[in-house]
Amino acid sequence: MIRISATIAAALVTATVAFAQSSPPTHQADPSVYKIIFEDENFRVIAATWKKGTRDKDHAHPAPSVAYAVTDCSLKVTTPDGKSRDVNSKSGSANAVPTTQSHHAENIGASDCQVVFVERK
Repeated sequence: MIRISATIAAALVTATVAFAQSSPPTHQADPSVYKIIFEDENFRVIAATWKKGTRDKDHAHPAPSVAYAVTDCSLKVTTPDGKSRDVNSKSGSANAVPTTQSHHAENIGASDCQVVFVERK
């Protein structure tokens, strides 16, 4: 997941603020992929599952978070300008994820991809 965070951040630098403002956060943009599993006044924990071959809807990460890869994942992350980057993570890896602008992710791996995000509110 450390590789995912750095790669996502690099891929998203080119997206404009207007795109970030027009894309909702993960759990609002695509509840078929992102499910809130805990929330209080300080934190939100989101379980994300991309089925093999699926793509989530355009979304943003409006707050810093920590991501934990539950499974090995291969995702293609695409920004609104059409630039994309393949990212891979290993099960059990964790890292800090910065605030990121509009993008979507597609599971290009051989199996489902599962990640848990812990967002600071």
